[in-house]
Amino acid sequence: MGRFVDLLLSETEQWHESRSSELLKPQTVFFGGGTPSLLPLESMDRLLKGLKERIDLSGVQEWTVEVNPATANLEYCQMLRGHGVDRLSFGAQSFNLGELATLERRHDPADVPRSIELAGRAGFGRLNLDLIYAVPGQSLESWSDSLEQALSLGTSHLSCYGLTYEPNTPMAVKKRLGLVRPADETLELEMMHHTRHRLARAGMPAYEISNFALPGDQCRHNLVYWTGGNYLGLGPSAASHLEGRRWRNRPHLGEWEAAIASNRLPATDVEQLSPVMRAGELAMLMLRLASGLNFETFSARIGLDASALFPEPIERLTRLGLVRDDGQAVVLTDAGLNVADAVSAEFLDASESD
Repeated sequence: MGRFVDLLLSETEQWHESRSSELLKPQTVFFGGGTPSLLPLESMDRLLKGLKERIDLSGVQEWTVEVNPATANLEYCQMLRGHGVDRLSFGAQSFNLGELATLERRHDPADVPRSIELAGRAGFGRLNLDLIYAVPGQSLESWSDSLEQALSLGTSHLSCYGLTYEPNTPMAVKKRLGLVRPADETLELEMMHHTRHRLARAGMPAYEISNFALPGDQCRHNLVYWTGGNYLGLGPSAASHLEGRRWRNRPHLGEWEAAIASNRLPATDVEQLSPVMRAGELAMLMLRLASGLNFETFSARIGLDASALFPEPIERLTRLGLVRDDGQAVVLTDAGLNVADAVSAEFLDASESD
């Protein structure tokens, strides 16, 4: 783990010395895509100190770290808060022991309220819980129970995701072997709509398909992704984007390490999107937002007119009742939410055909 911190700091140093050092003046920082809290306190402390020496953090408005509820402790939370981290995200996933076992999560439901209490004592006011629905064997009642338990903890943000079977993951292998049976699609949609209605009543409306927050407490970092902003990813597999040019770091730990050790940035899959392709992808991302594909925001980001680029899909999807066009934005309807990926793909396909 000490070597891993050394490499992360070396990668950051290479960016600091590169011509793209403007990426090292972030407005948001997010430690995730795994379990950052696995790093021992001393290693995380050294990483944070090292990043501060290499990155201009004076403009940071939000700094999130993902934490495993099973391993959270007061000293660790206090260390993070002392470095300027102002938001923690806990992977609760479920409050049902059987469902946690199915998901192969190694914490107890009681760890979640304990973690929330520790975070509050450490001075954190902005907290998120991640929850997963459509777990094999899960009922609408058990999902509703997990949602109620999450609400009772009073966090300002909830992320509620339908379970996906990513290739080559243990869950995908179990599905292929018939060891788990995916939730029925109708049940999954019931869970999604129940979540949206229940959290709206609780004062936490959806601002993105899977994300819910008290007013003003949306995750600013994730909004950068959904509105086509620029971001730099550090570490194996981390993705980056700069004005239509995107890449990801080598996912293989040894290859990532070898590149950094030889003073090479570990980028792979480098791609420069054409203006039209970038427009299609931005439309696809913005449609996930409750504010939808806002024409003014879209134009400000890439200098193109969405209503002129996508007249056919907007007209057809409006006629089908899948989106609503009020002249300022195109927004998914409740019916459109049920087939959100297919609706978004219409805009991507339209850009590819131009």
